[in-house]
Amino acid sequence: MSKYDIIVLGSGPGGYVTAIRASQLGFKTAIVEKESLGGVCLNWGCIPTKALLKSAEVFEYLKHAENYGLSVKDADKDFSAVVKRSRDVAGGMSKGVQFLLKKNKIDVIEGFGKLKTGKKIDVDGKEYSADHIIIATGARSRELPSLKQDGKKVIGYREAMILKEQPKKMIVVGSGAIGVEFAYFYNSMGTDVTIVEFLPNVVPVEDEEVSKQLEKSFKKSGIKIMTSSEVTKVDTSGNGVVATVKTAKGEETLEADIILSAVGIKSNIENIGLEDVGIAVDKDKILVNNFYQTNIPGYYAIGDVTPGQALAHVASAEGILCVEKIAGQNVEALDYGNIPGCTYATPEIASVGMTEKQAKEKGYDIKVGKFPFSASGKASASGATDGFVKVIFDAKYGEWLGCHMIGSGVTDMIAEAVLGRKLETTGHEVLKTVHPHPTMSEAVMEAVAAAYGEVIHL
Repeated sequence: MSKYDIIVLGSGPGGYVTAIRASQLGFKTAIVEKESLGGVCLNWGCIPTKALLKSAEVFEYLKHAENYGLSVKDADKDFSAVVKRSRDVAGGMSKGVQFLLKKNKIDVIEGFGKLKTGKKIDVDGKEYSADHIIIATGARSRELPSLKQDGKKVIGYREAMILKEQPKKMIVVGSGAIGVEFAYFYNSMGTDVTIVEFLPNVVPVEDEEVSKQLEKSFKKSGIKIMTSSEVTKVDTSGNGVVATVKTAKGEETLEADIILSAVGIKSNIENIGLEDVGIAVDKDKILVNNFYQTNIPGYYAIGDVTPGQALAHVASAEGILCVEKIAGQNVEALDYGNIPGCTYATPEIASVGMTEKQAKEKGYDIKVGKFPFSASGKASASGATDGFVKVIFDAKYGEWLGCHMIGSGVTDMIAEAVLGRKLETTGHEVLKTVHPHPTMSEAVMEAVAAAYGEVIHL
């Protein structure tokens, strides 16, 4: 039996980052992976979707070249080539993870890992043991009883990335990040897209003003949106699909070639031996303490299988914290109130901290500032004036409670707010920090100025 200090089960952005940090700290480390190194994020999620979205963005530029004083005749797309580029990007990233693991002298064990008692893992019949076993098995597309995925006419995100033919009509059920990103991609490619959302607003976790702006931008692009609506029945017996949608006004029937189910995720916790070891689970999540220890000593869990936000950067941060704690370092628990969320449609969405509604519900006396990109010189020059930056401060102490952005490139801008909140920056400090002009990022300073009644360019 091979013996290690640490074995990580799963090689997604939680698992491989955990393994590398463990190796850096001097632990003899192995990682178990049943499919492709990099997990869903690198192979089927974060990275290849961004490649698809980039192709869509470039195609949009070509279609609207005259807005920039340019002439492009007969601009068209090759759908299969767009998909191939995305797969090539994913393949390159997976090879990159392979290189990093090798460079850090981490043993890669290929196969399906199952936990056993006594700090052991069985991988396809061969046993391995470790002083510490870290579960990082991630999640997959969740299925609704009324929306069973067949992989052909009712699909999840995996199939949506590698369709052989572009559908003429598509229904996207769910308007979280996955739903709106695919809605934007397929609409840009020329597919007739309808979004069906159960809740009253699209991107329901975001600030309401952000949700309304995205809805406005999407409708302008030709995407149909049905909120407070639910798909109750799907008929796949014909050439395409017929969906029965329950709305506030009654039932409606929609026809399409394909339905994309984007109604959330399901943790990969089945058949990995949790019950055999006695590891506690509640509501589809493995229960852990602040440093990711389960109720059974020597077994840990990070990422989408635990109750924190199901985001790649959260899984990575949790894994690093977990092994640093094992190494005896003095580490602080992760602040889940300061985790940025990003959606990569056009316009992009990025946010951190409380929404305006949440801040009011918590009883804060708040100052709110908003700066539209329509008043930004850089946004006007770039032809990207949709959206705004919105900031929320505690009126009494100047604490930065939340920041919400929608517009071009905002996923690259949100880190300023995350860092500012981590350093307990006040509104006045942001206001007196000189931002470069002309940039999209100066909209943050302008929004803060608006909150404090000092805005110049509005």
